[in-house]
Amino acid sequence: MKINRCVYNPLLTPADVKPSDPRFQVDGVFNCGVARCGKEIILLCRVAESVRQREEGKIEIPIVVNEEGKDRIATVVYDKRIQTQFDYSDSRSVFRKRPGGGKLTVNLTSLSHLRVARSEDGIHFTIDDKPSIMPIASQESWGMEDPRITQIEETYYITYSAVTENGVCVSLMKTEDFVDFERMGIIFGPENKDVAIFPEKIAGEYVAFNRPVPFGIGMPSMWLAKSPDLIHWGKQELFLAVSGEGSWDAGRVGAGAVPVKTPKGWLVVYHAADVNDRYCLGIYLLDPEHPEKVIRRMDVPFMEPLAPYEKEGFFGNVVFTCGALLEEETLMIYYGAADDKICRADVALSDIWEMLGV
Repeated sequence: MKINRCVYNPLLTPADVKPSDPRFQVDGVFNCGVARCGKEIILLCRVAESVRQREEGKIEIPIVVNEEGKDRIATVVYDKRIQTQFDYSDSRSVFRKRPGGGKLTVNLTSLSHLRVARSEDGIHFTIDDKPSIMPIASQESWGMEDPRITQIEETYYITYSAVTENGVCVSLMKTEDFVDFERMGIIFGPENKDVAIFPEKIAGEYVAFNRPVPFGIGMPSMWLAKSPDLIHWGKQELFLAVSGEGSWDAGRVGAGAVPVKTPKGWLVVYHAADVNDRYCLGIYLLDPEHPEKVIRRMDVPFMEPLAPYEKEGFFGNVVFTCGALLEEETLMIYYGAADDKICRADVALSDIWEMLGV
């Protein structure tokens, strides 16, 4: 299948984003939800920031705290020379070493917020100078990540990972103009990620992919849930489990873009990672009235990290999407590359049907 990576890739990089705080540096702008709003294509971007380090051997990590009823950004300091019980080898997190092996996440090295970027041609984007939504201490003290946008009539519903030291939840907010946002609260408790809501009711209920993360038995896999009102979710059903050792999806699988309705069924672009955390994209075609029923699935990824900007970055060998638009028989996929930049790739719908054999 022919993947047309945009010649202007990457469309947005950390250099295009102003820090939200003079103490911060922008580490990445990536994993964006996408929607068409009027004449504009909107990207709701995850912007990850870290503290500009001031002293050798120490690492400062930003968090949101609440003091006297007001949220503010504070920092936690780790002295690598003294605090040897921690593992600093992963650029994304600080881990606590466990006796006998293994490790436990104790902090993220960056704090993410959500910021709007706008474009009339879907290629040249202007990103806002300031955050659109900042995390709050009560629900997102470690940040807001990986938004996905579902348009239902005139309202845009946004799911995102709400991260705290107590785990990763999924929260919901809504907007009609990408200027004013209304929080609707946590809809999936920890640990859960990758919630993508279908853009219409199916058999009288809302449907969403989600990815619970088991810590005892099982692996991070895709599930389907249903809801009468977008708030209360249940009727969970396993949709896709990870494959066997050595496969491209042996590490984890999760939703990618919000499902796209086509005349042939629901088109679903999802992500998966192998045991070495190499992220690729796969594709499904689902029954239009029974989304748990798979019409066709590609057994191999249709998009892999191959370009230099996908292989090298804050966390390399990653292509990860939270949103796609179908316009003029072309699926426009907006994706995060190497966890620090936003890119676009186009795929003709006819090529997808040929590859799927439908």
